[in-house]
Amino acid sequence: MDITAVIETVASLALTVGVFAGAVWLNKKTKSPLLNPLLVSVAVIMAILVAFNIPLESYESGSRLIAAMLGPATAVLAFSIYQQRKVLRSNFLPILAGCLVGSVVSMVSAYMLCKALGLGEQVALSTLPKSTTAPIALSITGELGGTASITMAAVMTTGVMGAIFSPMLANLFRIKNKVAQGVAIGTCSHAIGTAKALEMGELEGAMSGVAIAVSGLLTCFIVIAAQAIG
Repeated sequence: MDITAVIETVASLALTVGVFAGAVWLNKKTKSPLLNPLLVSVAVIMAILVAFNIPLESYESGSRLIAAMLGPATAVLAFSIYQQRKVLRSNFLPILAGCLVGSVVSMVSAYMLCKALGLGEQVALSTLPKSTTAPIALSITGELGGTASITMAAVMTTGVMGAIFSPMLANLFRIKNKVAQGVAIGTCSHAIGTAKALEMGELEGAMSGVAIAVSGLLTCFIVIAAQAIG
């Protein structure tokens, strides 16, 4: 790696971490669900890249290091799941049923919406795994022959929307059960939503972490079964 590549990597890492830290501070200061740290960070970084005419390839050299942490960061959720193992055992069937229904509804609604809007088969297949965590979604997209960039955009959009609207929807529909809240958030908005669930409470965060794993596996199985039948 030459000195230019090193500088680009360090600069992009510094930019990402700095902007995200500022976005987290802003979110805590305002307490506004609309100022989601990830959403704000994406908007600010995009604006900086455009304003200073920075090539996307230069920025991505450092962001790859952050992307590589997605898998380990998701795995860390296993600790909070372990702490709530008694709750998991006593609610196993409801959690499994909720994840199954949520996964099916997510895939079917995404596919049908793309078809209704005339976005084409490629886009429809790319958005199918939008509610699973990024590593799983990209693997599924690869199997289906979708486009990775579309999948990542769909995954991020779904996660941010889930983090913003999940608490509001829980209050609107008067969902008081913490296990139900966590499972719903994890199933529909993966790791980004789980970060919000952890803010809501340890039990909500743990159940959301469970839902990420269970719904991800179920989505994989459903896709494999659909391919075998088709």
